[in-house]
Amino acid sequence: MNVKEKQRLEEVKEHISAYRKMRPYIEAKELILIALSTIPYAIAVNKMLVPHNIVSGGLTGLCEIIYFATDRLIPIWLSTFILNALLLSVAIKLIGWRFCARTIYGVAWLTIWFKVIEIEPEPIVHDPFMACVLGGLMCGCGLGLVFLNNGSTGGTDIIAMLVNKYAHLSMGRVLLYCDLIIISSAYFLPNVHSIEKVLFGLTFTFMATTAVDWIMNRSRQSVQFFIFSKRYAEIADAILYRVPRGVTILDGEGWFSKQPMKIVTVLARKSESGKIFKLVREIDPEAFISQSQTIGVFGKGFDSYK
Repeated sequence: MNVKEKQRLEEVKEHISAYRKMRPYIEAKELILIALSTIPYAIAVNKMLVPHNIVSGGLTGLCEIIYFATDRLIPIWLSTFILNALLLSVAIKLIGWRFCARTIYGVAWLTIWFKVIEIEPEPIVHDPFMACVLGGLMCGCGLGLVFLNNGSTGGTDIIAMLVNKYAHLSMGRVLLYCDLIIISSAYFLPNVHSIEKVLFGLTFTFMATTAVDWIMNRSRQSVQFFIFSKRYAEIADAILYRVPRGVTILDGEGWFSKQPMKIVTVLARKSESGKIFKLVREIDPEAFISQSQTIGVFGKGFDSYK
């Protein structure tokens, strides 16, 4: 092993060591954000939906049905805790403890906020349609942030994963069926018994789903770079250790000059593109850069796939 290879190996070891030191802080940040992101969810349900007697989708909607069917004797926080505990006890056996750990954490905080944020007779938004729109956006944004921080609030997500594992139905389809059944069944409650309120519940769910997709897709937008430079090795090292992102070097040939060249290829988050441009400009101001938007990037460091 020559001197340059030894130096590169030491740099890799230093980068891995630095990442391991930062990992506890990253996890602590994610856990804090999961706890805070469940607040708008609880506000949307307790302050906007329940005062209007509107039932949402998912396990929370089922807890609302229990709340209304028992004449408000069984609080939403209690049924949320009990039903999630039952689902998680099954999920731990079938899916594993590793998946359920953060779900338990998210469920615990959601239950706490449902308890702390009390249901009031008067809604904070008096128009039911606007309550559904605003509440759906708040709920979806909160859930999106929970998912981005590798968390979950349990509920029908657990059912969808279990069905997906054994029946090979897509999670999206299972969640859709659960939402439709729960919201539609609210029609038979004396407190609801209105097509308009069922439609309001569907509107809330639609807005929440749209907000989740917007939050998730906005943060997961990826870009692809092709960088042409004689100082490709320095640029590749800078991106690898300072962004950090994996780099691939391609062999190319200038058709006009007929000269061989190296092309640096990088896949990165859109939020990292500014840092990459800055690094390339510092090393070689004359470098030629092509940046393009990618529809999806799947693999380690990006989105997961089955």
